[in-house]
Amino acid sequence: MIALLTGATAFTEHRPPPRPRPPDGPLGWAGYDAARRRAAARTGEEESVVYGTGSVGGRACVLLSFEFGFLGGSLGGPTGDRLTAAYELALTRRLPLLALVATGGSRMQEGMVALTQLQRVAAASVRLRAAGIPQIAVVRDPTTGGGWATVGAGADVVLALPGAQIGFAGSRVRPPDADPYAYSAEGQFAAGQVDAVVPPGELATAVAHWLHALGPHEALPPAPVPRALPPAGEPSRAEAADAGTVEAAVTEPAHAGTEGAADAGSTPRLPATGREAVARARDPRRPRAEAYLADYFPERLPLHGDRSGGTDPGLLTGFGLRADGRPVAYVAQCGTPTRPAGYRAAARTIRLADRLGVPVLTLVDTPGAANDAEAERAGAGAAIADAFAAIAAARVPVTTLVIGEGGSGGALALASPDNTHVTADSYFSVIAPELAAAILKRAPSETGATADQLRLRPQDLVELGIARSIVT
Repeated sequence: MIALLTGATAFTEHRPPPRPRPPDGPLGWAGYDAARRRAAARTGEEESVVYGTGSVGGRACVLLSFEFGFLGGSLGGPTGDRLTAAYELALTRRLPLLALVATGGSRMQEGMVALTQLQRVAAASVRLRAAGIPQIAVVRDPTTGGGWATVGAGADVVLALPGAQIGFAGSRVRPPDADPYAYSAEGQFAAGQVDAVVPPGELATAVAHWLHALGPHEALPPAPVPRALPPAGEPSRAEAADAGTVEAAVTEPAHAGTEGAADAGSTPRLPATGREAVARARDPRRPRAEAYLADYFPERLPLHGDRSGGTDPGLLTGFGLRADGRPVAYVAQCGTPTRPAGYRAAARTIRLADRLGVPVLTLVDTPGAANDAEAERAGAGAAIADAFAAIAAARVPVTTLVIGEGGSGGALALASPDNTHVTADSYFSVIAPELAAAILKRAPSETGATADQLRLRPQDLVELGIARSIVT
């Protein structure tokens, strides 16, 4: 597996200092030493894990790889020594840790001594996190038990091979009527526990891109604001702004009677009324998040799911590589009500970027947070609070562009407090004008006047100090 990723590049194996072990292990399990000898003869390895330094796509890293043929890739005391040594090597050399996981869990022949290796691995992983060093896991078939719950699921980015069996419960201990799909790479992806299912032939490229995106990096400038795009099907009006710059505010007054987005190649006209601002933001022909991201990033590496069993198809998160090679983390709403899983995924992405020193770009476009009963049961309030907290605590620059609807707190939760910009086809409001009119017991015909009162147009937001500029 290591050779699949490193190719002709040399891999240098490391080994921790040996330490004496009692015959047949700490429990004196009869036949344990003989089983280890047979496993060594079969695999050519002395333990179920090998580790060392290597390079994937020209990016240096520390690699550790499980050998499933050695007692099912199980974790015992000697395995724990190697795993923690690999994490320590990554910490000392400040290199990303790449784990190639295939394990059946803890080694029963060593009892609780084996199980407590999970605590050692967790502590080593925490030290890497605190040092801002990324961890990537590639989970293979099978990856179950404590190895999945620490080295695998505990990584910053989790890639899986197609068809791999993945889950805390192994095939012999799960309920007999359990749905096998839930324990597959594809099922774990659907549940938001895996970021991508990658075929073996594409794995080296995917890992190389992730190693580049996650760093380590020197301090990076703020993410520049992407320029507005024409409606779908028309060519882009401009390339992305240069690093560290933002577009100047549009100051010319709006002209009465203007409707819709500007023609390609012209300066977008600003909405004359609040009603027009809302209509333009809701126009299905205007560019959406996918168009902005595709135009801004030549390469995108999606993060998937909230790691709590949920996904939100209306929110895109991940890391993008710009044309100059610089990484930027992104969180992008796609025009739908954002669900709790979306806010949790956003918070996960922002915190990861902050820990690794990568700037963040958020694209705001939602009528508001999902407010159905299912969303409430899934913890909508707590998830939104967590997104607010992630942005408030971020030490890296967070840049926000409102590209469509800015619906109340559901949109504000992903907005930078001091670096928010808006497009000419957007609005931002404390509440939707229809709902405001209903609360005020106004007739539907007064919705437009209510929208004007809310001062939600792009130029209003700049004047109020909510937005720094209107991006063209």
